[in-house]
Order: sequence, then structure tokens, then C-alpha cells
Amino acid sequence: MSSESIKDELISLAEAAHQHVLYLQELGVDNFEAPPAVEITGAKTKPVSPERALPERAIIETAEPTTAAREKTATSGDSLFGEIFKPSLDKLPESLPDSKETFEEIWADVGNCTRCSLCQGRTNVVHTEGNRKARLMFIGEAPGADEDAQARPFVGRAGQLLTKIIEAIGMKREEVLIGNINRCRPPGNRAPLPDEVAMCKPFLLREIASARPEVIVVMGNTAMKNLLDTREGITRLRGIFQDYKGIKVMPTFHPAYLLRDPS
Repeated sequence: MSSESIKDELISLAEAAHQHVLYLQELGVDNFEAPPAVEITGAKTKPVSPERALPERAIIETAEPTTAAREKTATSGDSLFGEIFKPSLDKLPESLPDSKETFEEIWADVGNCTRCSLCQGRTNVVHTEGNRKARLMFIGEAPGADEDAQARPFVGRAGQLLTKIIEAIGMKREEVLIGNINRCRPPGNRAPLPDEVAMCKPFLLREIASARPEVIVVMGNTAMKNLLDTREGITRLRGIFQDYKGIKVMPTFHPAYLLRDPS
């Protein structure tokens, strides 16, 4: 083998050792020692010092990688470390944003809302009601006829059942928060359409950030899907705690459904 070939081989080995050291540093290994190399002499072997195992250039490079080399490795798209851990880092849980807004400020932004077509048939905008520092919050889908007339959420037959449910757990209606995904009554009490939800939902999320309840009970399929941004149905997730930015969310049937099917 020519001297040039030997030189190229040694440089290749040094580069490979260099990259391996950078990889170990990515894994958090700061101090490590290479195992003693072995020199073959006939049928016997004997340890070789690390200084002889690698040429001087390789020892210098592996001992102290340059800043440029560290940055290149840290930002490399094909880094094994990055490929393994990047997905989990992308899925870090969201937290509830800090908010100093009052409900009155949020409602002032809602105003005499005409952002979607629901404004055409409503009588009143129905805002969230109750204790604004409540530990427990209930969310439905939209006002019905009674709610639209009185400008209060859950005051019809379904609301009366909800009040009894709240009292059954040892609380009063005034101690909790009650609201809806949408604040205007849809025609014929139909479910709100996606574009209607898109206009109204942000105000509810601002109220949640302001009140910061510990638990939210979402009542019915529409409320659950829109708060949690899920395609799962209420019968699948009912009774299983979910998460909304650090708040526990319990999906359950809407009181109106319970009235239709008491079983």
C-alpha cells in the first residue's frame, strides 16, 4: 500500500472517530475513554496505548471538537438523535395562556355580533354565566329558544335538569360557570356550522383563560368536538378525562339528550 493510500485511510479513520465522539456528546456523554487497542503479533496480542491507536491529528480533533462542528451536528437534519427525539419534542403539551382580561372586556369585543349568519335570527347574545373563578365549568353547544329569549345559558328544560345535576354533586349553580360554544341560537336548534363555530369559539377560549377552571364538563358531541378539536364521538370519549391545555375535560351527554332518552 502506498504512502498516499495509508494517509487517506488514516484520515478516514480519524474523521469516523471524530463523528462518533460528536454523536456521544449529543447523547450527553461528556467523559469517556476508548478501550485499549490490541496489536496482533503472531498468535499473541498485547495492549496498545491510545496514543498509538490513532494518529496525532485524530487525537487533537476528538479531544476538542470545534464550535462549527458542534453547531453542524446539532442542526443536522439527518442526525440520529434528532430523528429519534424530534417527534416527541413537537408534541409538548400546550399550556393555558396567561390572561388578565375580564369577562366584561371579552363581552365588549363580542358586542352586537354580526360575524356570522346566526345574528339574523337571534333575539339576544347569550354570554357565559356564573362564578368567574369557579373550579368547575360546564360547556354546551348553543342557546335554545328559552336561552335566546332570556339572554341566559341553560334556563330551559335542559338547563333545569343541569341545575339539578349540579345540586346533586353538592354545589349550587352560582358556584360554577356555564356557557356555550356559540352565543346565538341556530335556526330550529340545529348544531352550529363550522364557520359559525369559528367566529364564536375564540371568545369562549378567552373566557376559559380568564377563569382558569380546574375541570370542564363538555356536554354533547358538538361542544366536545369543538373544544378538544377531535373527531372522536361522545359515546367513545364519554366518561374518560381529556385535556385542554392543562385543564381536565370530562365529556358527557347533553342534558337535552338525557331528557329525550332517560335510560
